[in-house]
Amino acid sequence: MTIVDLSDISVEMFVTVMLFLLLIAPLVSLGILRLFQGKKKIGFGLIGGGVLVYLVFQTVMLLIN
Repeated sequence: MTIVDLSDISVEMFVTVMLFLLLIAPLVSLGILRLFQGKKKIGFGLIGGGVLVYLVFQTVMLLIN
């Protein structure tokens, strides 16, 4: 087993990645669930919201680095 060195990760990047995991993944998952339930408008809206948050995430990551 190897030990991963996390000292290179800044606090800003850690918080940004955590927000990414707490926002984008649930939005896309709920969107797919709603599509399977037959609620297409809500499903596509949630997936679109996930894509929008992803684009904001990419913009913030470019500004941090």
